[in-house]
Amino acid sequence: MPGKKRSVVGVLIFSIITLGIYYLYWIYATSKETQQYLEKKTVSPGLELLLCIITCGLYWFYWIYKYSKIAVECQQKAGLPPEDNAVINLILSIFGLGIISSMILQASLNKVWEFESSKNDSVISTTNTF
Repeated sequence: MPGKKRSVVGVLIFSIITLGIYYLYWIYATSKETQQYLEKKTVSPGLELLLCIITCGLYWFYWIYKYSKIAVECQQKAGLPPEDNAVINLILSIFGLGIISSMILQASLNKVWEFESSKNDSVISTTNTF
């Protein structure tokens, strides 16, 4: 089951408007959706979020790198050409541009979710034709 396609700019805007609360939700949702899509359970999304909070954001550097790599796995599973942005996302995060790396990660995942949704839509439309 594909995850939810989210607006890349929306991640930025909602994170700013809610003073970071949406960003915490985004971390949880992204963790959960990618794990469900790949059908593999690593660290629970709630624990990943908690680690991001209690380490004052240090775990987040690991998280953005890890989930950038997981996005590549999602792209491969969907049959899309992989775009590995893990190093770029980590470097952006180190230089204080973590929100940009989150937007890049969301854009990568949106491609997978959109592709999977279009596959599902075409299967539904071919089964409904008589």
